[in-house]
Amino acid sequence: MKRIAIQGIKGSFHDIASHHYFEGEEIELVCCGTFEQVFENLEKDNEVVALVAIENTIAGSLLHNYELLRDASATIVGEHKLHIEHSIMCLPDESWDDLQEVNSHPVALMQCRDFLSRHPELKVVEVEDTAGAAADISQRQMAHHAAICHKDAARIYGMKVLEEGIETNKHNYTRFLVLASQQQADKLRDVKQTNKASLVFSLPHEEGSLSAILSVLSFYKLNLTKIQSLPIIGKEWQYLFYVDLKFNDNTRFHQAVDAILPLTSELKILGEYNEA
Repeated sequence: MKRIAIQGIKGSFHDIASHHYFEGEEIELVCCGTFEQVFENLEKDNEVVALVAIENTIAGSLLHNYELLRDASATIVGEHKLHIEHSIMCLPDESWDDLQEVNSHPVALMQCRDFLSRHPELKVVEVEDTAGAAADISQRQMAHHAAICHKDAARIYGMKVLEEGIETNKHNYTRFLVLASQQQADKLRDVKQTNKASLVFSLPHEEGSLSAILSVLSFYKLNLTKIQSLPIIGKEWQYLFYVDLKFNDNTRFHQAVDAILPLTSELKILGEYNEA
């Protein structure tokens, strides 16, 4: 049985993504209140695998998770892209006419703003977790309350789905990274068969330093699929660059890393894995 650390509870999108990625396998969730706790579980138990959201097609990157990833000793061994669909649900014996308040995570509420604008009678209240909203309403039997989350939460917490697919943008996806200790990594992926990698590096504060890196990557025919910059705390106007690269030849990827290493001030391979 695999032990998977996630941020959130059963019925959350992290839970759903975990079961999709490890489909057919028996898993035990290690539910955490924060992403910091997810990484703490990774560090203290080499057998734990983690699944962590890193970006959303609407909300953008989860910047703090990049920082946690850089500081961790774990490595990326896989990724999963989950279609985000929201539903509104309430207690089984209630209906639309009973509702006065809707609860959910602020990102989920933002993603359903068109739906909510058509229901001005509902007071919108932000909470820490989508599935947590359903669990709280169910456990406390909160009359006149609705939750916005994935429809699976209704089955888990005994709620009634009033309407599915209420998200504004139907092309809403979240990308999750699968993380493991170095000891576990080789059991979860064959690094020689991978076609994607994530790096983080800093550069000398010199003209053309980033351009030189990109030229080398282009020479080795690596496809730069994402670049994210974050400021280096305590060093004004200097940045860390997080990049995702796709490649057809693992050897060429490592040759490219060797070529850019002298051009960087610091470089770390965050993980090698297969594209979702």
